[in-house]
Amino acid sequence: MGSRASTLLREEEIEEIKKETGFSHSQITRLYSRFTSLDKGENGTLSREDFQRIPELAINPLGDRIINAFFPEGEDQVNFRGFMRTLAHFRPIEDNEKSKNAAVSEPLNSRTNKLMFAFQLYDLDRDDKISRDELLQVLRMMVGVNISDEQLGSIADRTIQEADTNGDNSISFNEFIKVLEKVDVEQKMSIRFLH
Repeated sequence: MGSRASTLLREEEIEEIKKETGFSHSQITRLYSRFTSLDKGENGTLSREDFQRIPELAINPLGDRIINAFFPEGEDQVNFRGFMRTLAHFRPIEDNEKSKNAAVSEPLNSRTNKLMFAFQLYDLDRDDKISRDELLQVLRMMVGVNISDEQLGSIADRTIQEADTNGDNSISFNEFIKVLEKVDVEQKMSIRFLH
């Protein structure tokens, strides 16, 4: 057999991933199959190039930002657990998960963690705030050349003006949360994974 047999998931790994991410056993095994099909190096990890072969990410204007979210700072490979932790942000919140249990840490797919994930897509320099320049860069990625730089600048200025409550000309995570308080983030940042 090839190297695939040596990289099969053990039952205890599946159980640990279930606890950490909330995915079901069948979802984990299905996503593992997808992970191994993307793993062109057959080494149990994915590179940025592996992700860039996914057509939906290749055509997404924020594809590079989404791909970067899978990689901890300074890393150029992600293993299956890291892959699953990132995907867990997009798992829909089930009704039985909405009850607050202080003894259990907040699930990766909680509203706060989904918002943090989105915030980090904009916070390009990872300084915990979104500057006008960062907002402009992300807007430019999303709209391309369809809007003039002057119009983009106006959108960025207006966005910061509306969100910035402390007057530092940037958007903090708390300001980001406040702006999105009426948005159904749980719905908009969810992917239906087959059971």
